[in-house]
Amino acid sequence: MTTMAPQTTGRDRWQQRFDAAKVREADFTTLSGVELEPVYGPTLEQEAADPDFERIGWPGEFPYTRGLHATGYRGRPWTIRQFAGFGSAQQTNERYKMILGRGGGGLSVAFDMPTLMGRDSDDPMSLGEVGHCGVAIDSAADMEILFEGIPLGEVTTSMTISGPAVPVFCMYLVAAERQGVDPGVLNGTLQTDIFKEYIAQKEWLFGPEPHLRLIGDLMEYCNQNIPAYKPLSVSGYHIREAGSTAAQELAFTLADGFGYVELGLSRGLDINSFAPGLSFFFDSHLDFFEEIAKFRAARRIWATWMRDVYGATSEKAQWLRFHTQTAGVSLTAQQPLNNVVRTATEALAAILGGTNSLHTNALDETLALPTEQSAEVALRTQQVLMEEIGVTNVADPLGGSWYVEALTDKIEAEAEAIFDSILRMGDSGATVQDKDKISEIVRQNTGKAQGGKWPMTSGILRGIEDGWFTSEIADAAFQHQISLEMGDKKVVGVNCHTESVSHELEILRVSHEVETVQVAELAGRKQARDTAKANAAVEHMLQVSRTSENMIPAMLEAVRAEATLGEICDAMRNEWGMHREPARF
Repeated sequence: MTTMAPQTTGRDRWQQRFDAAKVREADFTTLSGVELEPVYGPTLEQEAADPDFERIGWPGEFPYTRGLHATGYRGRPWTIRQFAGFGSAQQTNERYKMILGRGGGGLSVAFDMPTLMGRDSDDPMSLGEVGHCGVAIDSAADMEILFEGIPLGEVTTSMTISGPAVPVFCMYLVAAERQGVDPGVLNGTLQTDIFKEYIAQKEWLFGPEPHLRLIGDLMEYCNQNIPAYKPLSVSGYHIREAGSTAAQELAFTLADGFGYVELGLSRGLDINSFAPGLSFFFDSHLDFFEEIAKFRAARRIWATWMRDVYGATSEKAQWLRFHTQTAGVSLTAQQPLNNVVRTATEALAAILGGTNSLHTNALDETLALPTEQSAEVALRTQQVLMEEIGVTNVADPLGGSWYVEALTDKIEAEAEAIFDSILRMGDSGATVQDKDKISEIVRQNTGKAQGGKWPMTSGILRGIEDGWFTSEIADAAFQHQISLEMGDKKVVGVNCHTESVSHELEILRVSHEVETVQVAELAGRKQARDTAKANAAVEHMLQVSRTSENMIPAMLEAVRAEATLGEICDAMRNEWGMHREPARF
């Protein structure tokens, strides 16, 4: 007589992944003392009755709809990573020490507009902008001051910059060297996402192709030399802030991510090696359940494409890890104290969606950079959510909700319809329904750094060239504005409930003296350095750019010689030319 083996349930599979040794020491009960299970899900009979249940699955199980880890936040809560930067490097250094001293878990650098555009503080185009929307960084010396007293080998650091991301990253590496830290142990994230600049934020230095060359060099360099560092954070945040819908944010961002995967494959990199170095950055907006569904759909789409199209076989190469920032565009200048409620709700959506790290906006950010008090309130908002409301007790507590699962499916379908539009622009002849064909095109092009027609990248570049992305976002933003003006969508304090007893806030004002001092210090550094050595190093970098050799080592030498950000970026602009955005009406 043959004995039938017992059927393995989804809960059995989850239990095999659940590692009790990784669970934090914490009280995982309700406020009333009710003991909670680490996860909740269907019975064996319920699973068997639903053939599509694998699309939902269990936490830690492909396609990761319910999260990357079986333990959820019981194993490790999200990282509190507050975005900060203003004035001089010294002023921002003091704010960082305040954030870390009050419980922040990582740093995220906001740069001023001249830095974001690759210009020095003494550039005529920088006049009036130095230190106003972030910190001014002109050279490696500024980066040293920015992180003075902060051990870079122990603190993860995110830098939100794309156009001049590579030279700024080189300054960060040199600052670590000067601290005595081996750059090979650094951990953090560099944004570097140039596609979203053409699509939404508009901070580029030159055309797409040379930017992609620099990004490819950075991916190779980090893959070989700084294994824990993530050289790319694919950003949907700025796409959403420009006015896109949730589905557009998701689709444009993941398409950009696929483009960077194709870039890595074109360099002959092993996908299981470089893909874990990609991370994502999303907006968490006001529609609570739509945002949760968006994050769940993002993990599922990414895992499926990485496995079925791009051939990733390791779990970490299939994981979509993401940072979230609450929606700056949702903040109002009217009745700004209401922004605390908006931010807390958006943060909770990100947490229930499984974010890996989180920034909460300050209540006064629609008016100016945050004051120290408002920055503390933003930090405490996360800490209340983490410590007081029980949200870390159970992995994916909304999994299986009819509404959430249906909305997740809906957003996934909308995103894949947008993928089809991008693929058509790339003229690859492939569609989302024929992933095998896309995979075959990818296989044929892998290792071809020059030439080859990559399905998603070709579509993205064509969409940028034709202004398609900008037009799609503008249409969505226009429709939303109409709904506000007609009163169909409500904003408390703006188009309803406008009466108020609140008073005007005191806001942070960056003194013009910051610019005066920064320009003077830059002049002093230029005078003190060996200018001939700096100029020679920049020229050598350009010579390398005319070959297929990796540019990062040469750029590092220019930074070590105290070449400034503007000098490095101007040299590349002169070499590669300027990019002009197409007019689209």
